[in-house]
Amino acid sequence: MTTTVAKTIGFIGLGIMGRGMAASLLRRGFEVHVHNRNRSAEGALIDAGAHGAASPAEIGARTDVVMLCLSDTEAVAAVLFGDQGLAAALKPGSFVIDASTISAQATRDHALRLGELGITLLDAPVSGGEAAAAKGELSCMVGARRDAFDHCREYLDGIASRVVHVGDPGAGQIAKACNQIAVSSVMFGVVEAFALARANGVDPAAVREALLGGAARSAVLEKNAVRLLEQDFEPGFKAELMRKDLRLAQAAAQASRADREMAVAQVILQRIEAICERGDGAKDWSVVGKLNTA
Repeated sequence: MTTTVAKTIGFIGLGIMGRGMAASLLRRGFEVHVHNRNRSAEGALIDAGAHGAASPAEIGARTDVVMLCLSDTEAVAAVLFGDQGLAAALKPGSFVIDASTISAQATRDHALRLGELGITLLDAPVSGGEAAAAKGELSCMVGARRDAFDHCREYLDGIASRVVHVGDPGAGQIAKACNQIAVSSVMFGVVEAFALARANGVDPAAVREALLGGAARSAVLEKNAVRLLEQDFEPGFKAELMRKDLRLAQAAAQASRADREMAVAQVILQRIEAICERGDGAKDWSVVGKLNTA
């Protein structure tokens, strides 16, 4: 009788998205080793069969594929290259799959630094939200060498139902910036549509039902619009994170001299900045709708 040995993966970063992604990998039969800066976040996953680790370095010593889902560029740099970081512990031939949303240029720099150590970086930011993360049904946009993408495909399939190779390291972050520009543009369109309906005595909920049957149908109209109608802003994806992502998109546009084509994104970023400055940054980013409610 042949015994199948589970594939091993490390997972660092167990926030709203990361904990669902790690749980999805567990359900799909991977042996998962987890670490989070706040160690209490590891408990539920350990109860489900994961193995806890005291540091990124400990994760690196145990595994040769590690997935990250961290809050920002600085956090990723610290986990990779800081004290007790991955770079010093991973063996040559290892892979880091960075599912965080961070700077495209920093990602390219990280890939070069890790490459000098014989470690391959894939940037694989995700979209879909908390519920999709928990189900393993995210969309994942991957920047990597093609051979690295093929090698790591089964790990990516463990967290996502759509996995697309978009180019070399850094390309995944550019694709995610494109996603955030498109999604936020639709959100503000829905906010303005509801404001127009309300100002003319028309029920926004009825307008939503009508629009769902036509060309305006979108994930935002299906999901986020319900939050707007119910004024439910418990965080799924925080406004301050959307601000961070749109700042990254703006920086990428400036670096590539595409910023003159980003007029809508610039206005949206100004609105998100105002939302965060008024103290709503920790709420779900659907809170943008509060600006246009009576």
